[in-house]
Amino acid sequence: MTGSVTGSATGSAATSARLPPAGLPGLDTRFSRLVTVPGRGGDAGIRREWHVLDTGPELEALGVPIAGTILAVHGNPTWSYLWRDLVAGSVEAARAGGPAWRVVAVDQLDMGYSERTDAGAPVTHRPLAQRVLDLAALTDELGVEGPVITLGHDWGGVVSLGWAIDHPQQLAGVMLLNTAVHHPVGVPIPAPLRLAGARGVLAASTVATTAFLDTTLALASSPLDAAVKRAYRAPYRTAARRGGIGGFVADIPVDAGHESFAELERIAAGVAALEVPTLLLWGPRDPIFGDRYLDDLVDRLPHADVHRFEGAGHLVAEDRPYADAVLGWLGDRFAGLEAASTAPLAGEAAAGETDEGEANAAEPFTPIWHGLDARRDDDGVAVIDMSRQGADGPLRVTWRQLDDRVRAIAAGLQRLGVRKGDRVSLLVPPGPTLSAIVYACLRIGAVVVVADAGLGVKGLTRAVRGAWPDVIIGELPGLTAARALGWPGLRISTARLPRISAAALGVSHHLAEVAARGAEALRTGGSMPPEPDAGDDAAILFTSGSTGPAKGVVYRHGQLAALRDVLAAHFEVTADTGLVTGFAPFALLGPALGTRSATPDMDVSSPRTLTASAVAAAVRASDARMVFLSPAAVLNVVATADGLTDDDRAALAGVHSFLSTGAPIGTGLLAAAGEIMPHATAHTPYGMTECLLVTDITLDGIREVADAAGATTESGVCVGAPIGANRVLVSALDSDGRATGAPSAGPGVLGEIVVSAPHLKDHYDRLWLTDRGAVRETPGGAAGDAAARWHRTGDIGHLDERGRVWVEGRLPHVIVTADGPLAPVGPEQAVERVARVRRAAVVGVGPHGLRQAVVVVETDPAAARPGLADPELTAAVRASTATPLAAVLAVPQLPTDIRHNSKIDRSRLSAWAERMLAGERPVAP
Repeated sequence: MTGSVTGSATGSAATSARLPPAGLPGLDTRFSRLVTVPGRGGDAGIRREWHVLDTGPELEALGVPIAGTILAVHGNPTWSYLWRDLVAGSVEAARAGGPAWRVVAVDQLDMGYSERTDAGAPVTHRPLAQRVLDLAALTDELGVEGPVITLGHDWGGVVSLGWAIDHPQQLAGVMLLNTAVHHPVGVPIPAPLRLAGARGVLAASTVATTAFLDTTLALASSPLDAAVKRAYRAPYRTAARRGGIGGFVADIPVDAGHESFAELERIAAGVAALEVPTLLLWGPRDPIFGDRYLDDLVDRLPHADVHRFEGAGHLVAEDRPYADAVLGWLGDRFAGLEAASTAPLAGEAAAGETDEGEANAAEPFTPIWHGLDARRDDDGVAVIDMSRQGADGPLRVTWRQLDDRVRAIAAGLQRLGVRKGDRVSLLVPPGPTLSAIVYACLRIGAVVVVADAGLGVKGLTRAVRGAWPDVIIGELPGLTAARALGWPGLRISTARLPRISAAALGVSHHLAEVAARGAEALRTGGSMPPEPDAGDDAAILFTSGSTGPAKGVVYRHGQLAALRDVLAAHFEVTADTGLVTGFAPFALLGPALGTRSATPDMDVSSPRTLTASAVAAAVRASDARMVFLSPAAVLNVVATADGLTDDDRAALAGVHSFLSTGAPIGTGLLAAAGEIMPHATAHTPYGMTECLLVTDITLDGIREVADAAGATTESGVCVGAPIGANRVLVSALDSDGRATGAPSAGPGVLGEIVVSAPHLKDHYDRLWLTDRGAVRETPGGAAGDAAARWHRTGDIGHLDERGRVWVEGRLPHVIVTADGPLAPVGPEQAVERVARVRRAAVVGVGPHGLRQAVVVVETDPAAARPGLADPELTAAVRASTATPLAAVLAVPQLPTDIRHNSKIDRSRLSAWAERMLAGERPVAP
């Protein structure tokens, strides 16, 4: 390491570089140094003084080989203090024997404790191109050589990227926190920047006062500690030291006439050519650099690892443990890197890195729409929508009509500019219209984004904005929400809207118009685009959000095809089977399976609206032999069975298979459903959005295991054995309730359920850290080998001697008692055998490691108000389970997720129980 290091600056005290004061929280002043650097560009012939945080000398003192350099660049109006956690964490990691990454965190000129270069001007003039040259001059003076990983935030991200594209031989990777390299034409710049940069406001808001600085510090998702705020303000105590803040705002290129516009365009174009490993860490609650800019960066850097920290804002480095994420990513991407000479540089892949998409693309597969193609000349019924009744009964669409519609919409979307990889969010209920749109999108390689109304308005907004679709296709309620809540994307309505309504909702086209354009294009010699490959992204399906914010689950075409195949093989689905699908995830599979399907008359966002009569009507209309229902729907179907007519019961007697999946379902409820469909084999497959079918068990199988050797009344729910090529292992829980054991097939071990299947999802959308956790310490395998892809489900349970899976709850709901971890589902099952108990939830109260179990019951008849259960019920509940209970509480209704209305929110109940037992006023949980 070289560089002219000084302990004091030349020049006046107001303009010279200086060292930060001692005592700033989290900042170790041992890493502070001042560096004198020969200027470049407009500074040619001038020497400038910088303040930097540099861990290089400390690493040299430790005698460890340096893997490379992290060049960290702050934005406006922060300083190198932003990176203090990474500075300290990287040294601790090296001291503990991990890779030693030198961190050089700079204070840009006119910022932090570096030199003020234009003290005579109220607003410093230092354009972007000059700042990029400044950074290059500094790294040369410090003797920084490859491999270098750049790290930037805010406008420091742009400056760091300028350095990156100018140093391809040294560059090994790029890391970015909320930033932007391009602003779309016609879209106003973010309001806070627009206001701060307004004529007559700029100097006052950024230099003369601390308004801009104060506003930025308020952008953390949680209020910053007062001492941390003081540390950020420390270098900017006087107006003379805030000129750089105003200069940065003035340098925002608002249009092509701005002097920094060309440099920003140069950097944006250069970023799109980068092929080095890239990490994007993002706070979506950022009024300045929101998801629009993340989407642009992902378009330019499609290979990037991306993680959106839900709930985090502009100061994501303060909101979330970014340093852990950075060091973890470096460990993954540059594993085994011990010296600069072994690092992957620009254009090279990291060690062991392969492009799974390219590997999968070569796999032969039968696309998901093959069943539709095979019946394109068939005038038999393909889809029936029971909610749309006409003079001749429900709406029926033939295979020929469906195929024509799919092709017309596909060609029409292509004419509108929708291309392979574009995201299309669908706000359309299950039925023929949704089926046609889905298969049209899949056929042209567009990625279908499905977030159902069961997430609620808040959850749906979070999902749609997180996926950042290019197109939204919806009915009026969805389009109204899209407009009101600012959802992105070109908007297409399923129905023709009045011109005024369309304009008010920002709707550009309607579906009939799109289809007409496509049909005309096909009639006049147009052709469909090339089919997507197995390794291309096909769909993003959102989880229910029952245990946190809903996550987008990405399936590739090969995985959707594998799901179709396992469903067809295991349940023996043929062209003559016929499906009634009252469960949204399976409502679209009829065309894929080449069999007719019917959606019953119900509100799909509320499964409890499905009645037994509606199921019977759908079965009768479609002559279906298979019925799919969610657990919540089953509950209401059973409850409304008294309304069935003789004709209804005759129709239901023709059902051969009945499936309920999505959440555990009790034996009694499954048996009651079986009485409604007396000749059907009742199945309750186990799966999740990430892997829709993992295991399966029938009602007879459940009854068999109830009395099997080794089963107890508190064993959990047996969900059967893995289907087909699927595999299930268990990662044992330790005494602290964490799944730390190596995944194994040993019987009787309580732990996290780990699954593998050909149709297992590919990854989570823009949740790299979640992906990383889902595959933590799972069995490895060759790239592209579907059987080698594993997923930690977050469910807990055990395997029995026959390899069957028993589910006992969710990992976050494990109760760590003084005697070790306790799973909730087993005791809940025992309690639910009590005569007055309809449903039960076992939750923990007290400190971790010493928690005690409390049971919260929903009774029949319902309790009048929440509170302690009556003595008689309490005694019956305590006697039903071997688990010691600190208390028994009763509520009118247990809180559940919206989509399934069956997944109990135990975390919410636990907090509520703590409050109730502490003496707070009884209120509903």
